[in-house]
Amino acid sequence: MKKETLSPILPGRREGFLIVREDGVVTCFNGRAEDLFQRSREEAELGDLFLHLSLDDLHNCEKGVLLEHYITPQGENPSPVILVVHDSVFSDTRYFYITIQNLAERSTLDRESYEPFKELLDIKYALDESSIVALTDKRGRIRYVNKKFSEISKYEVEELIGQDHRLLNSGYHSKEFFKELWRTIGTGHVWKGEIRNKAKDGSFYWVDTTIVPFLDENGKPYQYLAIRNEITERKRVEQELQHMMTRIIDVQENERKHVSRELHDGIGQELYSLLITVQRLEKEFTHPLIDQMTTDISHLIQSVRDMSWELRPSALDELGLMPAVRSFINRLEKSYGLNVAFQSDVRCRLSPDVETSIYRIIQEALTNVRKYADVEEAKVLIKEEESVLFIEISDEGNGFSVARSNKGVGLFSMEERARAVGGALSIRSAENKGTTIYVKIPLEV
Repeated sequence: MKKETLSPILPGRREGFLIVREDGVVTCFNGRAEDLFQRSREEAELGDLFLHLSLDDLHNCEKGVLLEHYITPQGENPSPVILVVHDSVFSDTRYFYITIQNLAERSTLDRESYEPFKELLDIKYALDESSIVALTDKRGRIRYVNKKFSEISKYEVEELIGQDHRLLNSGYHSKEFFKELWRTIGTGHVWKGEIRNKAKDGSFYWVDTTIVPFLDENGKPYQYLAIRNEITERKRVEQELQHMMTRIIDVQENERKHVSRELHDGIGQELYSLLITVQRLEKEFTHPLIDQMTTDISHLIQSVRDMSWELRPSALDELGLMPAVRSFINRLEKSYGLNVAFQSDVRCRLSPDVETSIYRIIQEALTNVRKYADVEEAKVLIKEEESVLFIEISDEGNGFSVARSNKGVGLFSMEERARAVGGALSIRSAENKGTTIYVKIPLEV
């Protein structure tokens, strides 16, 4: 490389300066650098000049970055310096230009002006050590990634620079997911969420992601900083727990069905036979105790039927979700005076798992309304839009503070039932302003 090519970037005599070729060879070493390192250019080797700076560090270094390092002059103790690093490509070869300022020789004023830079360097170091970091331009093209990004994605830094994050798209998330992400950061807001990415070798990994837009003087984003932390193991454990909860719910539901049938076909039938026998006695003998026995047995039969129905309504298996919900609502109105407005545009049967989950969620939600809301009316809405089922259960009763409340068994059960069929459940409520439960469940196409 010709000296005149370098003249625009050569520093003053107070600063050391060297040029390092992409293979680590030192090609330029000014007089100030010779003084600092106590070496001539011919003696200069990158591995001997700095205490903790390697060729890989230069390749992974962001253009124009400030680094605090220690140089190792021959025969002397390491000395603290500030490095300013730039790079360029000439004739298909990458060169690194390193300007060196000796902290020990800086004036008090210079030291004070350096403190903000040192603080930024400390923050950057901590961030790079703890997180997966990427910087992109306003169109999402990657301008910088740290080592952790390269390690987890299994791409070399050079392969990532200039690309966008579609390179890592695993196909797990919908187009709407990424549209919403870009809508958020494109309007200058911070986006937080979990993303599943695909590494170069085809493996998948999860990252907890925060994307921060940097705004220009007009309030428009000109670049984005993405900070990620790997959560693959956590997601694996969550998935195992979800499978376990799904299995528990299945076992519980099968046991409910079994006990319900035993009550209806076993104890219920025996009680009914006993009632017939007592009624025969009643025809032959007149006695107050026989009348009382008839009444008591009739009440027992009704109680067994109610218990059997609560455990597993036969309408759910024989007729489907909508008739089962209507039957449950009729029982609530008849027994407790709770009037429920029910509306549904679903006309076909759903999968047994989905029908059971939705029924149990509605059952639990309306039971809570009856017990705690102190109202006489509630609403249930079920609608299907673009292969997604939406359920709303609402009332205008007492309500509660969602932030301050502890999740009870009922709420936990509803959330798990929604998750078990790939859905999600959320609650909106406030004291004296009622409660609405929202459920969203994807349907198989």
